[in-house]
Amino acid sequence: MKYISTRGASAPVTAEQAILTGIAPDGGLYLPETVPVFSKEDLAEIAASDYRSAALKVLRPYLPSFTDDELVSCVGEAYARFDTSEPVQFQDLGNGLNVMELWHGPTAAFKDMALQLFPRLMPLCKAKCGTAEETWILTATSGDTGKAALEGFCGVPGTRILVFYPYGGVSRIQELQMTTQQGDNVGVFAVRGNFDDAQTGVKRLFGDASLAADLAERGVRLSSANSINWGRLLPQIVYYVYASARLSVGGPVDFIVPTGNFGNIFAGYLAKLMGAPVGRLVCASNRNRVLTDFFETGVYDRRRPFYKTASPSMDILISSNLERLLYLASGRNAGRVAAWMRELAEQGSYAVPDSVMEPLRETFSFGFADDTATVEAISACWNEHRYLLDPHTAVGYAVYRELKNPSNPAVLVSTANPYKFAPDVLKAFGMSADGFEAQDLLGTETGVPVPASLSALREKTVRFDTVLSPEEMKTVLL
Repeated sequence: MKYISTRGASAPVTAEQAILTGIAPDGGLYLPETVPVFSKEDLAEIAASDYRSAALKVLRPYLPSFTDDELVSCVGEAYARFDTSEPVQFQDLGNGLNVMELWHGPTAAFKDMALQLFPRLMPLCKAKCGTAEETWILTATSGDTGKAALEGFCGVPGTRILVFYPYGGVSRIQELQMTTQQGDNVGVFAVRGNFDDAQTGVKRLFGDASLAADLAERGVRLSSANSINWGRLLPQIVYYVYASARLSVGGPVDFIVPTGNFGNIFAGYLAKLMGAPVGRLVCASNRNRVLTDFFETGVYDRRRPFYKTASPSMDILISSNLERLLYLASGRNAGRVAAWMRELAEQGSYAVPDSVMEPLRETFSFGFADDTATVEAISACWNEHRYLLDPHTAVGYAVYRELKNPSNPAVLVSTANPYKFAPDVLKAFGMSADGFEAQDLLGTETGVPVPASLSALREKTVRFDTVLSPEEMKTVLL
């Protein structure tokens, strides 16, 4: 299987080359030339299997040069650090709605599902490509990716990781998770601006030819741990295949996905293309409703106010993985995709014709919830089900209540433990507090235990406190 760029101006590469490179030389994102399709027998086998076995079955066709022993080892090590025997947990709220908890890993966020596996693939990719270069992982984060990437790549031989996050744009717990990270091969920097400023800065570094030449002389190659990297996105397909196969009752299963950079929900779309019984994919946005407006109008326009919300990991105006969806939806028309991305960079917007949008609307539903609706959703879910939501999952729950489709069972994709955002969750109980006091009050009020990894942060020392402008990112890197 070869991987091709969504913009069409780069040569096809192997899976390991795509993972090592992250972004294609033409600025596009890698996708497999073909999407493998499961038979009914395959899906029945996955439905009856544990998560690790399901992961092996999904990963194998996408990583053809990896041996079974290599994949078994990677998957086994990746999910050994979760606080439950099965890394994915389901909570049945009744009336056909299940919550899929993806946050039982070491950083209490769904990013662990991929970022415990991805770093274990990286050294194998380097060996298969015969490269001895040191890999520097550059990652922009709106909150959860940063810590999960730091935790995953900490101590990985031949690798360094630098994380850039928007200054004042993540929760206090998210910030402490990153700035207290241990390890000799890690670095964390706050960037003045919002997530898009940090992400644009990282993309600029990847596209800097003089920087690449300078680093090559030092024996260094850049790569990414964001979902723009195929190695980060691939493991996310697994839980959609696994959940839909297990929860299907002879028909499709809908998924409600809190969405920012579009990687998580796009993984669900790939699972659907693979033949998994995935029904509608509900794209749930917060007040930064750029995706809601796109699916409604066909116009993607980042020229709008940027809002800091109670769901900071979704505070995004440029959803990078939408490029992959447009490539597939346009009939793999790389020229059109390249033109749209050029318009976005130069003019701030692009328009997609109805011939492309109408088929997408048959699969994707969409909606948004502002902070008021998010707090109301946390309160409603607790009062009705005694189930505690974080603000991102609550955005999904609020949209689900508006768009509920009684004909299909539904899965609410839960992306983070509520204690990562305790001050905002606490507002649903009519109380106010900051930091660890908020955690303590929320625990007292609900009886829901605080994850040990989060409560332990109050004892840790901050190691990284540098704040810089996007223009300084290259200097810091060098």
